[in-house]
Amino acid sequence: MPLIAASSLPTGNLKGADHGATISLILDHSEPGHGPRLHEHPYDETWVVIEGHLTFEAGQERLEAGPGDIVIVPPKVPHKFTNHGPGPANLVCIHASPTFVTEWLQ
Repeated sequence: MPLIAASSLPTGNLKGADHGATISLILDHSEPGHGPRLHEHPYDETWVVIEGHLTFEAGQERLEAGPGDIVIVPPKVPHKFTNHGPGPANLVCIHASPTFVTEWLQ
């Protein structure tokens, strides 16, 4: 059972395959106005919002999420999120795969 210090992940990315896990994750810290551009994965992606106010877009859906909210996007659905501010956003992005597989659409 590995114990991984978040501080040991300089990019915030943890590839599960490197630790015998079936999921991968990103510890995302986004400044206001920022977030990933439109993309999709062949697996589910789940976010746990720790801090901040964000707009998530997935397919034709758009929703607002804040601290304590959990957002789940199914496989092959184009998605992105943007931090509204006023401060930074902190999220845990869980990829249902031992490796990251991303198709960037923008």
